[in-house]
Amino acid sequence: MDPRELSSAPLTHDRSYLGPPGSGRKPPECHRQMRKSRVPGGRRRKDWSCSLVAVSLVGALGSSFLYGYNLSVVNAPTPYIKAFYNESWERRHGHPIDPDTLTLLWSVTVSIFAIGGLVGTLIAKKIGKFLGRKNTLLVNNGFAISAALLMAFALQAEAFEMLIVGRFIMGVDGGISLSVLPMYLNEISPKEIRGSLGQVTAIFICIGVFTGQLLGLPELLGKESTWPYLFGVIMVPAFIQLVSLPFLPESPRYLLLEKHDEARAMKAFQTFLGKADVSQEMQEALAESRVQRNVHLLSVLELLRAPFLRWQVITVVVTMACYQLCGLNAIWFYTNSIFGKAGIPQEKTPYVTLSTGGVETLASIFSGLVIERLGRRPLLIGGFGLMAVFFGALTVTLVLQDHAAWIPYLSIVCILAAIAAFCSGPGGIPFILTGEFFQQSQRPAAFIMAGTVNWLSNFAVGLLFPFIQRSLDTYCFLVFAAICVIGALYFYFVLPETKNRTHAEISQEFAKRNKASPPEETGDTAVAEKANGGPGPDSSSTLDNGVKDRAV
Repeated sequence: MDPRELSSAPLTHDRSYLGPPGSGRKPPECHRQMRKSRVPGGRRRKDWSCSLVAVSLVGALGSSFLYGYNLSVVNAPTPYIKAFYNESWERRHGHPIDPDTLTLLWSVTVSIFAIGGLVGTLIAKKIGKFLGRKNTLLVNNGFAISAALLMAFALQAEAFEMLIVGRFIMGVDGGISLSVLPMYLNEISPKEIRGSLGQVTAIFICIGVFTGQLLGLPELLGKESTWPYLFGVIMVPAFIQLVSLPFLPESPRYLLLEKHDEARAMKAFQTFLGKADVSQEMQEALAESRVQRNVHLLSVLELLRAPFLRWQVITVVVTMACYQLCGLNAIWFYTNSIFGKAGIPQEKTPYVTLSTGGVETLASIFSGLVIERLGRRPLLIGGFGLMAVFFGALTVTLVLQDHAAWIPYLSIVCILAAIAAFCSGPGGIPFILTGEFFQQSQRPAAFIMAGTVNWLSNFAVGLLFPFIQRSLDTYCFLVFAAICVIGALYFYFVLPETKNRTHAEISQEFAKRNKASPPEETGDTAVAEKANGGPGPDSSSTLDNGVKDRAV
């Protein structure tokens, strides 16, 4: 028999090959191999169907990739864009722009991306419910293409406002895509690889950052005559997604739970899972549907007022705030300026900047490989703790940079080490915790709250960092070091480990601190579970979205 056929053969309960009880006969190697292929961590690659791989790559390319690209793309052409602002201002008003006004305009240009992201986050839920996951991503490409055209032609039109408006629209695109894409990938993936598939979003963000830095090199598009093309490039991934995604199915859970279209949902499950028998997946989704009919979805205000969720909410707010305020966004937005302050020659800065994107990508891949082994808590505490150490060391090197020729290069090492510490833990875990802390009826409000904190913090960093840098000079990174220390201490004393734990176990862990237990399971929910045969022995991974989600 072909080994591939062997690994995919169904397990049977026929134990006749063992012989009579007490005979001492062992299962043949083929049966032991089949069992091995079924245990967690030993699964075959069959879970990764071609359609699943295609939708993850195409979806991430037109969504999270563009988010990462727009984080870094404004860095390389900074002097040329500022010169363009000054020329436009002088042409209109007859005198050069005031330096403080120029700094403010540039800060708004960088940070308004986050305001657009907040708007996109707030409207993503309604658009996603009306259009579906796939169609929302397709429509979202309209924002990306229109923003790219505005920014690419701003220089030719001699209107810097077009660049600012384009950044805002691109932020809306990012807010929608970072809300809808993880939801889409979560709903189409088998439970055994849901975590791995979720890492695709984070990895493509890093690849987008790296691409923005690469194209910003002077040999490519980082020149005075070609910097508008850096923004025009945005249309390429958006167009690829626009022409590719229509050939892939909609989320089967959306079709089944919200559109009540069982035929299309079954076909979508079969396409994404690469098998004909999807009765178990259909049964789980239908059980969830029955439960959700009797579950009240909490609003953001109700979530904030619920005493049994108090510390979960506080932890998510602290996590998302530390994620944005720890200083990494300042590095992405203002890398050239930071390296200039560190004494790196201007002609070498783009190449040093490129190394940050490479380190970030490698560290995010490392995080995806170890997160299920080490757990969330050690990676968060260790990541923020190491960042505080490296930011402290960076401050020392910035103060002493004139004392020796090699010290500026030590500053580069500190920055790269801080980036690696961030991406190996804090860079991806905050989004995972938001899903793990809250049950199905609480998640929509929880993600709106988390997204709001995320984008407002992003906006604050982009707007305020230039002024912090001007005021504190070489000591500016001590502010971020303090935030990292506060975050590490908070997680050490408050955050429980959530790896391989159910919602019920996590809720009970927080109940000790909240001094309030979550409401007990409703009768309707219990009936729904009983009607569906109760949770099976392998349902622990579906606890987040399944029937057992309400059993506390």
